[in-house]
Amino acid sequence: MSDADTRTNFIWEAVDSDLAAGKVPDRIVTRFPPEPNAYLHIGHAKAIYVDFETARRYGGYCNLRMDDTNPLKEEQEFIDGIQEDVLWLGYQWANLTFASDYFERMYELAEELVKKGLAYVDDLSADEIREYRGTLTEPGRESPYRNRSAEENLDLFRRMRKGEFPDGERVLRAKIDMSSGNINMRDPVMYRIQHAAHYRQGDAWCIYPMYDWAHGLEDSFEGITHSLCTLEFEDHRPLYDWFLEQLPVHRPRQIEFSRLQITNTLLSKRFYVRLMKDGLISGWDDPRVPTIRGLRRRGYTPEAIKAFVEMIGISKAHSIIDSGQLEYCLREDLNRRSLRRMAVLKPLKLTISNYPEDQVEWFDGENNPEDPEAGSRKIPFCRDLYIEEEDFMVDPPKKFFRLAPGNEIRLKHAYYVTCTDYRTDDSGRVTEVICTYDPESRGGWSEDGRRVRGTSHWVSARHAVEAEVRNYSELFSEERPWEHDGDFAEIMNPDSLEIVQGVKLEPALAEAARGEKNGSIEGIFQFLRQGYYTVDLDSTPEAPVFNRTVGLKDTWAKLKNRG
Repeated sequence: MSDADTRTNFIWEAVDSDLAAGKVPDRIVTRFPPEPNAYLHIGHAKAIYVDFETARRYGGYCNLRMDDTNPLKEEQEFIDGIQEDVLWLGYQWANLTFASDYFERMYELAEELVKKGLAYVDDLSADEIREYRGTLTEPGRESPYRNRSAEENLDLFRRMRKGEFPDGERVLRAKIDMSSGNINMRDPVMYRIQHAAHYRQGDAWCIYPMYDWAHGLEDSFEGITHSLCTLEFEDHRPLYDWFLEQLPVHRPRQIEFSRLQITNTLLSKRFYVRLMKDGLISGWDDPRVPTIRGLRRRGYTPEAIKAFVEMIGISKAHSIIDSGQLEYCLREDLNRRSLRRMAVLKPLKLTISNYPEDQVEWFDGENNPEDPEAGSRKIPFCRDLYIEEEDFMVDPPKKFFRLAPGNEIRLKHAYYVTCTDYRTDDSGRVTEVICTYDPESRGGWSEDGRRVRGTSHWVSARHAVEAEVRNYSELFSEERPWEHDGDFAEIMNPDSLEIVQGVKLEPALAEAARGEKNGSIEGIFQFLRQGYYTVDLDSTPEAPVFNRTVGLKDTWAKLKNRG
């Protein structure tokens, strides 16, 4: 039994109770019902985990349902993207269903409520309906059209369907209780008139069901046993149950859990649509955007996302999750599986004056010290190298263990070198460091046992591959952007993207490509001392591009261990 099988949460405890009491059949059925009006984000990943893992735990199945009841917003592009994202996360649905395929059955059941006197056609405008509904402290008022006869309502409702009325002129409302303390029960709208073609149904319909009416029926039609929703639907549950109680249909049980909220992150479709229109992000897959597509492009793995959801747990209690926890799960996965490579982001030339000018040596570099089966690769070494600019200082402070005049360091996998001189340009900027090497220190150690504290990574100048690196960081500078009262663009982090040109890579990165092989993630690498980087979609063999997935620093892990 895996760790995931032994974990529990309040939802699984409720399912256990229902099974023990004989309230549900032995086979548990769930569904993940996104609206196909955008791409999925990290919050959806939590819901996907809840829906699919609950079904898996009990040997049942989960449907993927497109909640496509709004003809003005849904597109096939998003339907395709949603399916791709769910599969990438490692889940397979039993049935792909569409709310729009149930329109006729929903309409027939709406007529049944009209005939029973439990629904009526209302001529009030949308503004008037809001006014009549009252407030959280004041009861609502009944519409003057509330007491029409069932015959008149049925006639008007059928005429609504035939398209005899313009948009907004009439709606169908449930007749429940305008004085209810739950404002959702105050005669909610079931259908609105919308003369718009549906991407699947074409012009067959000009009235479309509202979510609260459609949701429960869809669950019922599909035999869902447990309808698992985020917490904002808790106040809608009485309405969900009321609709099903009035009809001769199967009744699922709705259970709500807290939605995901992460620091420095905003899960808002509308906001990202606006940023795209303003040209502030490149699209739904911009690596700074918390969509599944954006996270995937940045280099996140399904395993890391799943581990994150398991770490934070499933509960009803609202909490704000530190983004460092997500990064921690990512580092844990990438550290275990990613290949190690050397890349110099801001290159400084290093010349070894006593090394043979035409000589090339090849050193073995382990691909992953966490995985002995990952093997090794050959790294070329010659007289002219590149190191990081920050690894050399003319006048270093105390405890600076990199290169400086007279200092000796270890070049990773290669030799000890000592700085003997350096050159500058007219502005005083260091352009080249001159060193000598110790031939007896091959492999990065010396038989005389002398202590060398500093180690630098490097790239052979003769063999280097030039690339572009995109260093991504948080899109928002404020920890809780959702609490910002003004324009969200005001709190965007101006340093969320740093593009670095002229990066020097070791040649083993020349043909880097995405894909899984032998347990290692070939498209994602640990650049030694830099962080984890993934091949970007813009990358070509002639012009490689790498995205920083996450840095090596892990503040949250330190806090976790301290606790």
